[in-house]
Amino acid sequence: MPEPSESAGTPAGRAAPVVTPSRVIAGLCLVAPFVAMLWVSSYAKVEPTLIGIPFFYWYQMLWVLISTALTMIAYKLVQREQRLRKGGAAR
Repeated sequence: MPEPSESAGTPAGRAAPVVTPSRVIAGLCLVAPFVAMLWVSSYAKVEPTLIGIPFFYWYQMLWVLISTALTMIAYKLVQREQRLRKGGAAR
């Protein structure tokens, strides 16, 4: 007879993934740039310009920096949670 963890679809010795607040926040951090870039009507305009660069272009370049920061935050949240689940101290 298979072990309960095997019948649930997870390998023996591994816990099933758990939805936690920090994982939800990490997921939102990763989804936000996609939503912002797919909502084209919110930034499909010329004004306001920044140093002569139309809004359409500088808005997208700004999201490159924002996406980097949000990805780093998501990584740190998941990393901290994994450390806590293994019994280590959080930094």
